[in-house]
Amino acid sequence: MFDLIGDIHGHADKLEALLQQLGYANSNGFYQHASRKALFVGDYIDRGPKIRETLKIVRQMVEHGTAIALMGNHEYNALCFHFQETEGGHLRKHHISNIIQHYETLKQFQNRQDEYEDYLEWFKTLPLFYEKGSVRAVHACWDDNNIDFLRTVLVNDRLTDSLIYESVKKGTALNDAIEQTLKGKELRMPAGLFFTDKDGTERTDIRIKWWEDPRNMTYKAISVETIANLPDTGINTSLLKDLNHYPTDAKPVFFGHYWLKGKPSLYQNNICCLDYSVAKAGHLVAYRFDGEAKLDEAKLSFV
Repeated sequence: MFDLIGDIHGHADKLEALLQQLGYANSNGFYQHASRKALFVGDYIDRGPKIRETLKIVRQMVEHGTAIALMGNHEYNALCFHFQETEGGHLRKHHISNIIQHYETLKQFQNRQDEYEDYLEWFKTLPLFYEKGSVRAVHACWDDNNIDFLRTVLVNDRLTDSLIYESVKKGTALNDAIEQTLKGKELRMPAGLFFTDKDGTERTDIRIKWWEDPRNMTYKAISVETIANLPDTGINTSLLKDLNHYPTDAKPVFFGHYWLKGKPSLYQNNICCLDYSVAKAGHLVAYRFDGEAKLDEAKLSFV
């Protein structure tokens, strides 16, 4: 009996409103429900106005056993932004675009360095995925091969300092598995095409629906985002690292990450994205899961 909750990005007021809508009460200093537990799919920081407050709510729930919190790519990025390389610099380069992405978090922790570093330590306690009984959850992409590999190298499904250093090495199995699990799968657009993302950055790779068989899809149909200049033609699958896709008869899987728009809905009866762009005036979304094999759109809640 989980209430799975999407990307919060520092919007503590909406988080509290959603928890209250779901029947959670703030008693003894943390939110709790008489018979249910929250499961957060990551991305607590960056962009929003109340990042410290968001982290406090989520962490207190986790520490009191009323929630499980997964790592999102923004928490992973924050760790890499903080970790220093032995030869100087940081694992995540302090380029302008990266600084801007982390700006709100750094600003809101100004003169609170010890508190921030304590949260960074807490980020390392967050598992990268969750599976129990009939439910699966991950921040961006559940690929069985990646999850099976990560189970063999992570420590209790979590990153250690040494694994964080190893994870940034491009081309390694660990880097590929982390990138896809926390950031999703991507496909290069046909030659000469690009689009501008929500932050104004020009991109030539699109985020793809990893639960669809790419051999049966067009560029336009497989893109998570609606991109006007994508052709409605078959995909050059030789550009994909693999052709794995999530089976239609597999356990329901919940994730965030993709900045969807409009009214929350399901992609398939076992595929539920919970990220509806709360940081871009969208919704904070939850799904009330009770063990069903086929998801029901009526069980989505949002504020």
